[in-house]
Amino acid sequence: MPVSRIAVGSHREVYEVGALKAALAEFISTLIFVFAGQGSGMAFSKLSPDGAATPAGLISAAIAHAFALFVAVSVGANISGGHVNPAVTFGAFVGGNITLFRGLLYWIAQLLGSTAACFLLRFSTGGLPTGTFGLTGIGAWEAVVLEIVMTFGLVYTVYATAVDPKKGSLGTIAPIAIGFIVGANILVGGAFSGASMNPAVSFGPALVSWEWGYQWVYWVGPLIGGGLAGVIYELLFISLVCFESISPGIRRSVGQSSQFVVRAWSCKSVDDLDLG
Repeated sequence: MPVSRIAVGSHREVYEVGALKAALAEFISTLIFVFAGQGSGMAFSKLSPDGAATPAGLISAAIAHAFALFVAVSVGANISGGHVNPAVTFGAFVGGNITLFRGLLYWIAQLLGSTAACFLLRFSTGGLPTGTFGLTGIGAWEAVVLEIVMTFGLVYTVYATAVDPKKGSLGTIAPIAIGFIVGANILVGGAFSGASMNPAVSFGPALVSWEWGYQWVYWVGPLIGGGLAGVIYELLFISLVCFESISPGIRRSVGQSSQFVVRAWSCKSVDDLDLG
């Protein structure tokens, strides 16, 4: 069970060269993602006043975030796993795929990457404000549910295409699938909650603009959704391994007999398997 494999790790991890390189990769990947995602929204608003609130603005945001996340995950995958998202890191932690100390190191890198991207955008655009996340037409708890569902879909996709050891060649399209699900979810939730699915994405603009309204929504929702996806996928599809056993049988009828095959399935937890 995932809970039995959750590891705290050691504080010494944060000083290891490999962990520091992974954190730097998370910083750079998150900076790339937020710079492109936020920057596209700022550019669209400059070219078309109030344009970000139009259907064209929503489609533009979905495409920009999908493309940027595809690249950000791709460039970080071989170094840090390409999380680019505290909710993904949390989902990996509760699934037993990353230690607490390494996960916290990732979180710090991701938040710093998002903040750096927003500061760079504000400076390089002559002081244009970065777009902060807010609610439109829904309450805070409705937004939490929306963020839970969208982030669940995102982290479930991460597990299915990148974490699952049975993924095979499917792993080669993981960055594309992850980018696509984020783009699709922006089309769903962008008009209501902004479709964050990523605490780092909402933290950077809030810090730079110093606007913290409903910031908790973009932590509670994604972390619950990411955690649920990690536990469910790890418990049901990775930790629980099923085997098919085949044995011969004989069917008897009046005056004749014939052979047939009996197929039976049995499932065990990975922790119960004898791998020696």
